[in-house]
Amino acid sequence: MDYALEQTVRSQLASNEKLLWTGQPRRGLRLRARDALAIPFSLLWCGFAIFWEWSVLKQGAPGFFALWGIPFVAIGLYIVFGRFFVDALQRGRTYYALTDQRALIISGLVNRQTKSLPLRTMSDITVAERADGSGTITLAPSTGMYGWLGGSGWPGASRYQPPAFEMIEDVRRVNGILRDAQSRAGSAGA
Repeated sequence: MDYALEQTVRSQLASNEKLLWTGQPRRGLRLRARDALAIPFSLLWCGFAIFWEWSVLKQGAPGFFALWGIPFVAIGLYIVFGRFFVDALQRGRTYYALTDQRALIISGLVNRQTKSLPLRTMSDITVAERADGSGTITLAPSTGMYGWLGGSGWPGASRYQPPAFEMIEDVRRVNGILRDAQSRAGSAGA
């Protein structure tokens, strides 16, 4: 187990908790299915913002118009390029754990946040497996607000994303560990 991962996870465990699995999402720049819509939109936005700014500067319009376009160009550059880097940074600082009592998602670029989901109350679990055996285990129903922003690297968008062990290796094995732990936690509470 990676030292940073182990230290981060162990700091969140109760003394009576048994650690069953730890992991992290895949690292690096990744395309997602929602990028099929987000990329064309971001290119249109950025292209129009750059065209606007270039036109204003070329025609010698008042300074206000030149300044007005700068935030739109910055946003355009972020949604075309920057969001992929922010997403990669977020995933690099995200840790997952499964104990005999709960699922933990520890994340945050600036402030560390821990989401704790008791196994006994988890009911709507969805597994999406890729051909290479990796995948995502979604641990709660979708809020409906997820859309193409959730998990996209857009600041604040993750709050619309249902809790999940995202982009993990050997998703089927991890789901088996989760299901076994759930049935043991359910029988212990009965």
